[in-house]
Amino acid sequence: MGRLFGTDGVRGLANGDLTVELALGLSQAAARVLTTGRHADELRAQGRRPTAIVARDPRISGQFLTAAVSAGLASSGIDVLDAGVIPTPAAAFLVGDIHADFGVMISASHNPAPDNGIKFFSFGGTKLPDAVEDRIEAALAAEKLAPTGAGVGRIRRFADAEDRYLLHLLGTLDVSLAGLHVVIDCAHGAAAGISPQVFADAGARVTVIGSDPDGLNINEGVGSTHLGPLQAAVLEHGADLGIAHDGDADRCLAVDARGRVIDGDQIMAILAVSLQARGMLVDDTLVATVMSNLGLKRAMAEHGIRMIETGVGDRHVLEALAEHRLSLGGEQSGHIIFSDHATTGDGILTGLQLAAEMVRSGRTLAELADVMTVFPQVLINVRGVDRTALDGHGVIAAAVEAEEAALGDSGRVLLRASGTEPMVRVMVEAADQGTAEQVADRLADVVREQLAV
Repeated sequence: MGRLFGTDGVRGLANGDLTVELALGLSQAAARVLTTGRHADELRAQGRRPTAIVARDPRISGQFLTAAVSAGLASSGIDVLDAGVIPTPAAAFLVGDIHADFGVMISASHNPAPDNGIKFFSFGGTKLPDAVEDRIEAALAAEKLAPTGAGVGRIRRFADAEDRYLLHLLGTLDVSLAGLHVVIDCAHGAAAGISPQVFADAGARVTVIGSDPDGLNINEGVGSTHLGPLQAAVLEHGADLGIAHDGDADRCLAVDARGRVIDGDQIMAILAVSLQARGMLVDDTLVATVMSNLGLKRAMAEHGIRMIETGVGDRHVLEALAEHRLSLGGEQSGHIIFSDHATTGDGILTGLQLAAEMVRSGRTLAELADVMTVFPQVLINVRGVDRTALDGHGVIAAAVEAEEAALGDSGRVLLRASGTEPMVRVMVEAADQGTAEQVADRLADVVREQLAV
């Protein structure tokens, strides 16, 4: 079997791959691993128990998984604060806000309703390093903590969880959003109870879609992976912008008043230039992944902003932000991280800051997005190949080198092996769509031929 933890916690089909037994065991293992050290020893010396926050998105399987996780933690001597249905970034914020020992978020983000996942936040609300996740996985086979009597944990409702998070979000704004009409797509997910409220409290006029979660409709035809309904709603209501979240609200994509999609790269470009102009972009540097559009890199260079590129995944962005003590980073998919305000990607925070920049600058979202020219990008997933043979393959490397030479400064090529499937992703950017498609097709044929299994 491979590693249990993936790029964002443990994820799978609820009650299939992700069972009650696994959820219980993971929480017991996490209790052992995440409550060791001086802090936990001091608590126990004072006769106090460690505390964990448990939260979930609204998919129906989150109910029994929350029960299993809470039971595992309490049986291990951990006091549980059940925050109910809140966004992933809210859970991360609350861990730091109340100085909880760690947090557990039960969500499968943008995945369909039958899936679910469990991810952990350490003290301070940060994601766990791979090494700590490996220790939790190893602890599944270890003896469980099993206090008795007064040593077992208590499970209580975290009554003001939403209010704490909402006030935190409002506290990041330096302008009122009065005069803006915003359409918010909550993806029938965890944003439904908070995002419309915080935009309204900030002064905006709000129209809401995708805000009726029933446990089974999360991400279904709405949200950041299905932008058509948001585009239609913005045009129908004559709104100034649209904001789309995913199921757990750690992403934000946008739509301008003309119905044009503004992706994570464009949002990062807008916010990086804004922060730089206000002297708030640390070291005039932005962190993005290798999948970000070439147009982002060019726009940043034109404004004297340096870019640090990381591997794909917000985990890598977070690591680079922490290592270099920087203030802004993110992904094309809409995971945007403001290190001054959050320890993880926060879709509601991102939407607020984007709207605030419209007010601050007096410009439309379309005008702001013109800071970056988006290069046509083509992505081909070449399936059924030996992904492990990609690195160091001479014929493929030579083909890539030849295509890159032909593109020159007007494009780029990226080949990346999937981490979980027998697949290689071929990504090409060029000055025009036709060229990008032709180069991608040629390289995909080479990969197919050379890595056939």
